[in-house]
Amino acid sequence: MTGGSSRRQPVRHAIAQLHWRLSPWRLVREQPAHVGPRLLIGAPHTSNRDFVLMLAITWDARLPVRWLGKRELFQGPFGGVMHWLGGIPVDRDDPAGLVERVVELVRHDPRAAIVVTPDGTRSSTHWRSGFYRIAYDAGIPVTLGFVDSITGTTGLGPTIRLTGDVPTDMDRIRAFYAGKAGINPERTTEPRLADEAGLAARLAQERLEP
Repeated sequence: MTGGSSRRQPVRHAIAQLHWRLSPWRLVREQPAHVGPRLLIGAPHTSNRDFVLMLAITWDARLPVRWLGKRELFQGPFGGVMHWLGGIPVDRDDPAGLVERVVELVRHDPRAAIVVTPDGTRSSTHWRSGFYRIAYDAGIPVTLGFVDSITGTTGLGPTIRLTGDVPTDMDRIRAFYAGKAGINPERTTEPRLADEAGLAARLAQERLEP
């Protein structure tokens, strides 16, 4: 952890404690707490208010959180704030090198929690597969963060290792999120990739290549 992040952590933790005392949401803390770097899914992601919950969850857990966001968020007068909050700008039209950036981040901070929202905030029929490629290629596990407006709970679920058997891994993820609804329930998307069998085949082929 960098010195700057270390100095900010007590302040962030205190802000998170105040948030959860005032929030109508009930926080579900990670049990047991994962030690080491991980990719953290935030889902169902149906509202920009999820961002506040994500920060409060990770700051409560004292995680050195980093999150992937579209580069437009980092432009203009609030760009510096987004960086301070742990944001990593991503050009979705040119994703080359993203995995390498994540690997480098993990190398420098062995407790890093990189947050991604595979389902986006708009209605969609599928999750984006980038989270799977990043976690699998970087060799880091995936923590299933969640928000559920049905029970009024939010927090961190289990941490799992991806195997390359994409349909089976996604079945485990689907089982965890089954029955959970986002802040805007009508926008909740089932955790399903567009071509799970095809991604598994590509990963298998890449393992065979020298």
